[in-house]
Amino acid sequence: MTPLSAASGVENVLRILEGRWKLVILFHLFGGKVLRFSDLERAIPAISQKMLIQQLRQMEGDGIVRRIVHHQVPPKVEYCLTDWGQALCPALDALLKWAALREPVEG
Repeated sequence: MTPLSAASGVENVLRILEGRWKLVILFHLFGGKVLRFSDLERAIPAISQKMLIQQLRQMEGDGIVRRIVHHQVPPKVEYCLTDWGQALCPALDALLKWAALREPVEG
């Protein structure tokens, strides 16, 4: 990789993961969990319904999340990670470990 191609790759990754709630949603779905929309709403109480829908649609469009529609009454919609989305787990775990190494900033 060249510095230019690496920078372009980082830009692309950040575009896919940008959004206040996407990483939180990912952590709730890691480990092969399949959650209904209402389960995600309860798990992330600070997110609005509109924002949760928007973030899930973007993640679905980017191939990170799979939306499963069960045609029944009442309708049932579940979300899980695609294999590609699940593959983010080690990278985000490494990022958390990296962040934990930070020494407190004196203010």
